[in-house]
Amino acid sequence: MNRSLLIAPQWIGDAVMSQPLVAALAARGEVLSVAALPWVSPVYRAMPEVAEVIDLPFAHGRLDWKARRALGRAWRGRFEHAYVLPNSLKSALLPWFARIPHRVGYHGEGRYLLLNDRRPAPTEQRPPMVAFYRALAGDGAASAQATADPVMHLPVERVAAVLQTHGLQTGAYWVLAPGAEYGPAKCWPAAHYADLARALHADSGQPVVLLGSGKEAALAEDIARQAGAGCRVLAGKTSLDAAMALIAGARGLVSNDSGLMHVGAAFGLPQVAVFGSTSPEHTPPLNARAEVIWLKEELKLDCAPCFERVCPLGHTRCLAEVAPERVRRALWARVEAAAAAPQSSR
Repeated sequence: MNRSLLIAPQWIGDAVMSQPLVAALAARGEVLSVAALPWVSPVYRAMPEVAEVIDLPFAHGRLDWKARRALGRAWRGRFEHAYVLPNSLKSALLPWFARIPHRVGYHGEGRYLLLNDRRPAPTEQRPPMVAFYRALAGDGAASAQATADPVMHLPVERVAAVLQTHGLQTGAYWVLAPGAEYGPAKCWPAAHYADLARALHADSGQPVVLLGSGKEAALAEDIARQAGAGCRVLAGKTSLDAAMALIAGARGLVSNDSGLMHVGAAFGLPQVAVFGSTSPEHTPPLNARAEVIWLKEELKLDCAPCFERVCPLGHTRCLAEVAPERVRRALWARVEAAAAAPQSSR
């Protein structure tokens, strides 16, 4: 048996963008186990190509040397290949402790001895992430550049069960994901989200569900307060697994450049993604039903993308000048196009 271990990235969006690599490894006969931190592991459970998901017991940002050594030693003899997606030293320790014969990853911080198949990092500072991960399969740069979009699946009964819990029906509600872990320079203004929520509810009579982490619960509550009737705040009240089901069953999604944006893309949802400080050339929603709104060229913003957490100029024009009505029209156009030409593969 050709058994492989994949060390997952720590962010939801990066995990989603690793799916084409997972699919490529499975297609060539590798039986894949994914080692992931608990807040990312639900993403890999939505990839049918993954045979096993292992929840890692480590704290975020800590080396946990003894725990990694003990776990790695317990895995000795289990795997023939390891694919290390993060560039950190600690992420390469587990395969090394496990003595996995073939350990693949990019050059990173002090990993010369830990990896024995080290790939040179791309020359561009922020490469397209799907191709960046896909290239670790080692079957040629051309196929890495022509990689498929990420695709995830959840059982219909799982989605139905989550929707029933919240009194929702498939395709009869909207999802807004107004947060972004990276910082406010990625976040479309709360007042704009409130205007959009109010308009979508008035258009359709359908509820608007606000999703996000516990850190974004106050933001979601503020948006719901401004929007009035029709909003349901579930930010901080659901697991990632449940949030993914809520996205999979929605009529459409509006978000910033965030992990939930990538989740919506991988489910093929009609969506609009508003970009600010980051670039859709680096982390776009790879989905034929997605529209990106980014004002860099339209407003001739030489400062974009700045990749800063807070706007260094203090105006955040790249986000503030995206009108709610523009996003509303774009979302409806995507929903209507999807209804006219449904994607049978999703």
